[in-house]
Amino acid sequence: MTSAETVIGFGCRLNIAESEAIARLVGPDTVVVNSCAVTAEAEGEARRAIRRLRRERPGVRIVATGCAATIDPAGFGALADAVVANDRKLDPAAYGGALAEAPPARRRTRAFVPVQTGCDHRCTFCIIPYGRGDSRSEPAGSVVARVKAAVEAGAREIVLTGVDVTAWGADLPAAPTLGNLVDRILRLVPDLPRLRLSSLDAVELDERLIDLIAHEPRVMPHLHLSLQHGADLILKRMKRRHRTADAVALVARLKAARPGIAIGADLIAGFPTEEAGHHADNLALLEAADVVHAHIFPYSPRPGTPAARMPQLPRALIVERVRELRAAAAARRGRWLAGLVGSRQGVLVESDGRRGHAPNHALVTLAEPAAPGRIVDARITAVDGERLIGQCA
Repeated sequence: MTSAETVIGFGCRLNIAESEAIARLVGPDTVVVNSCAVTAEAEGEARRAIRRLRRERPGVRIVATGCAATIDPAGFGALADAVVANDRKLDPAAYGGALAEAPPARRRTRAFVPVQTGCDHRCTFCIIPYGRGDSRSEPAGSVVARVKAAVEAGAREIVLTGVDVTAWGADLPAAPTLGNLVDRILRLVPDLPRLRLSSLDAVELDERLIDLIAHEPRVMPHLHLSLQHGADLILKRMKRRHRTADAVALVARLKAARPGIAIGADLIAGFPTEEAGHHADNLALLEAADVVHAHIFPYSPRPGTPAARMPQLPRALIVERVRELRAAAAARRGRWLAGLVGSRQGVLVESDGRRGHAPNHALVTLAEPAAPGRIVDARITAVDGERLIGQCA
């Protein structure tokens, strides 16, 4: 969960970026709960947040928005004072009109810039297209303008976000690719030191994008891939468009060109009909795709999706498989972090002056404070749980 003065946001990086924009549209007497629907737990968190607000701030006006509120407006309407659908969540009129004097944007060292929303695909487990609609791309000029504004406001790293980021451009004239957009940003915003890409569909990476990821130092050596599973039969039942060999081959190609690239992945445990062998394939994918930033999700049936009508696994079995996947992912990550001890990493110092992320997205705590917004050369001296310890050179 992320929070601002007037917004409580859940879910993906796109929601984080939108929450920051919403915070500039509402007054101090309103709190917006920007919900997520990717899992039942995520939806439940938003509902609990509204109930908690009712108890702790009884006089505040509560507005629910986001995917869960869009998909179930009646349910959220019974809890909140108003519901704003996703297609209106950035419209000032949806919250009673623009403020007479909007609060200033918070100065950030990293900025999330949405490039598209929605999705044209219908994976059998996913409810998000019902909340976001079909894919809609931001024009390249608009994206570049947002990146420039963020850099002028102090951002040293831009993260491109969306529901299906690699689908960017397919609905625009001449159908440009995400690689074209990244190339344009790098050319037109020369003062941007670091560009990072949010979750990508492995089957949609275009050749220009692959070349930039492999060879452009301003594109961070860190990719988060939407893999979902390691068994081909389960991928087929999910209605994914890649097979395990495709994902493994992509990672091998990228690592051959840029050996230090760090791979993240989303993986679902306990999908309907998943057998022990399929689960073993899921575990094996961690090694085969060299995943060091793993997001492991328990399968959660979403009403109205095809997967919710498939034969379900016992909840206890799903929980056990999640535990095994997370343990294996943590062990791989621990070995990767240990292997970084002794290396030098360019750490973008965050607002507290004591921590930041390396290009490979490893979290680094600095032994001594540094000025926020600087990219410092840090020698990695140790591992402390999920983070590295760095000494400024």
